[in-house]
Amino acid sequence: MDQKRELSSIDLAALVTELNRYEGAKVDKAYLYDDDLLRLKLRDFDRGRVELMIEVGDVKRAHVADADHVADAPGRPPNFAKMLRNRMSGADFAGVEQYEFDRILTFEFEREDENTTLVAELFGQGNVAALDETGEVVGSLSTVRLKSRTVAPGAQYEYPASRLNPLDVSLGGFERHMRDSDSDVVRTLATQLNLGGLYAEEVCTRAGVPKETPIEEATDDQLRALHEALERIGDRLRSGDIDPRVYEEELSESEADDREPRVVDVTPFPLSEHEGLPSVGFDSFNAAVDDYFHRLDRDDSEAGEAPSDASASRPDFEEEIAKQERIIEQQKGAIEGFEEQAEAERERAELLYANYDLVDEVLSTVQDARADEVPWDEIAETLDAGAERGIPAAEAVVDVDGGEGTVTVALDREGDEDGESDGDGDSVRVELDASAGVEVNADRLYQEAKRIEGKKEGAMEAIESTRTELEAVRERKAEWEAKRAADDGDGEGEAGDGEDDGDEAYETDWLSRSSIPVRSPDDWYDRFRWFHTSSGYLVIGGRNADQNEELVKKYMGKHDRFFHTQAHGGPVTLLKAAGPSESADPVDFAEETLREAAQFAVSYSSDWKDGRGAGDAYMVEPDQVSKTPESGEYIEKGSFVIRGDRTYFEDVPCRIAVGVQCEPVTRAIGGPPSAIVDRAATSITVEPGMYAQNDAAMMVYRELKERFADQSFVRRVASADQLQEFLPPGGSDIVD
Repeated sequence: MDQKRELSSIDLAALVTELNRYEGAKVDKAYLYDDDLLRLKLRDFDRGRVELMIEVGDVKRAHVADADHVADAPGRPPNFAKMLRNRMSGADFAGVEQYEFDRILTFEFEREDENTTLVAELFGQGNVAALDETGEVVGSLSTVRLKSRTVAPGAQYEYPASRLNPLDVSLGGFERHMRDSDSDVVRTLATQLNLGGLYAEEVCTRAGVPKETPIEEATDDQLRALHEALERIGDRLRSGDIDPRVYEEELSESEADDREPRVVDVTPFPLSEHEGLPSVGFDSFNAAVDDYFHRLDRDDSEAGEAPSDASASRPDFEEEIAKQERIIEQQKGAIEGFEEQAEAERERAELLYANYDLVDEVLSTVQDARADEVPWDEIAETLDAGAERGIPAAEAVVDVDGGEGTVTVALDREGDEDGESDGDGDSVRVELDASAGVEVNADRLYQEAKRIEGKKEGAMEAIESTRTELEAVRERKAEWEAKRAADDGDGEGEAGDGEDDGDEAYETDWLSRSSIPVRSPDDWYDRFRWFHTSSGYLVIGGRNADQNEELVKKYMGKHDRFFHTQAHGGPVTLLKAAGPSESADPVDFAEETLREAAQFAVSYSSDWKDGRGAGDAYMVEPDQVSKTPESGEYIEKGSFVIRGDRTYFEDVPCRIAVGVQCEPVTRAIGGPPSAIVDRAATSITVEPGMYAQNDAAMMVYRELKERFADQSFVRRVASADQLQEFLPPGGSDIVD
């Protein structure tokens, strides 16, 4: 049984009540682990220290954690954590709500000078957004720009499209949604009623309805039993009548002697679907959730430990390939489902126009009756009587729901070739807003079809992304197998004569290694912009006016080269002939080395920020650089006077590669692609584009992380914040 990795909508409904008990606790600090686990440390008058954890990565959760389950604070806080500390330190926790029936929690924090809303999206790719009092996004872990919604700094936060809440739907509404399906009962509950697979099966079991019952064969009594089972679950959640359980895998006697059981699920009350599994009870659902995810993390850590025999370690490519293939099949099914749903909505709209007079008569009859304040039940009785007398408009009505203000009609599809209708067996049910006309109802259906097609486009983009990931896994597998075959062909390797080994260095496949040791450097130039040229020379550049001044006054040697751009607003760039405490001889730098230094200067200048694809740079000797202006002139801080001839480099492309270096040290690196690609275990090239610096850094980080089998290594040495240090200010795009 797969281990649960995400909280469901029902889980969140149960958690909200308990989390609100911490109302009034004060925020102390915010921490961000990796790029997806947010920790808010609060202080409560009665309870003392409170640790609120929100994770939105592969694991999606939100709960208060036991202090013993909280990892030590990470090092330097990333920008998102800094922003939260500035806005929320000392703020009071004012409560949390679940957005409709979605996996979204909205946390409110109040402070005298400003209030902050944290929206935790525990679905899809996951996200956390901080909003100001007006609902504008101040910052978010990820920037989202879709046709349907946008989550980006400076934009108004937009929730996803509303979903049906199965715990609040009326019996009439429940029956309509169920009858509209052409699938079986359990699949309809899982998808159309938004319950998900497990709770859909649980509702069927509690109602005594066979899961595979086709909707067209389900009786009214069975639908009523299903609705009552849902109501009981909803009542239990609202009243706080819960009995939390953490479920464990079932072990044989021999297995139980060797290891502890893994956790597989956590629920706010016992489930019939888990009746055969061992379980542990808890006093609160929050405590159960905390225990579950703490043990899940421990299970993941134990599963990720490298084997003692490194030669026997083999990445589980087959499992990853099978996983990606399963995702693709699910995405294909979703696309087909969206196509069918959109086509069904368009067909309903077209049927309204094809039966315009009949539908208009139904709506007019209901509207006239309501204008005369006729009760809905009397309207239904009148229509039933009209149907018995053979009135076509009345015969078409199959349901009247006063609570929803709707009338449902059954309209025949077009007849076959002889012009005759296929009868009731080939009719389509259409729910109408009784207060609107035919055109408004049809337009609503057309708009719904467009909305569904928008979801289809998103699914198509997702499937292409998954196919790319699948191809990357297959390539890594082929490389690993080729390397293993080569190793096997070498026989005893080091025991050979070794005559050829000295000419060809052994190349480690860092991407496939299950564990990579971290060897952190401590170089004097780390606080500047820097890279090493393909020939090994150090190039350093200033990040601001102060650093520009410092580089020229303290670090520019007489045999170095000084680079700058023609465009205003570029960094001082030095191509070093030697280190700061080393004596240097004159160097005849290669043309490639000079052009790499020029590209570095151009890429970190205003040329990039202004979106230009290329720029011009010049080079001079150190003795041509002066802080002494001409008489009557003034030089700004960080600027210099250049005298004498200059060597120009024209149309230098604005491009930077960022990657992960694994030997001889481990760290993030960045600079001109020609200097970085061969030095990094893997790298990504960027150019001026539309994505803000922090968003581009996150995109690059996620792509690099996916390329390594040891993803924790990437988190440690090349986090999004570390990679951002190498990205130029301004917008960027990843180069295909």
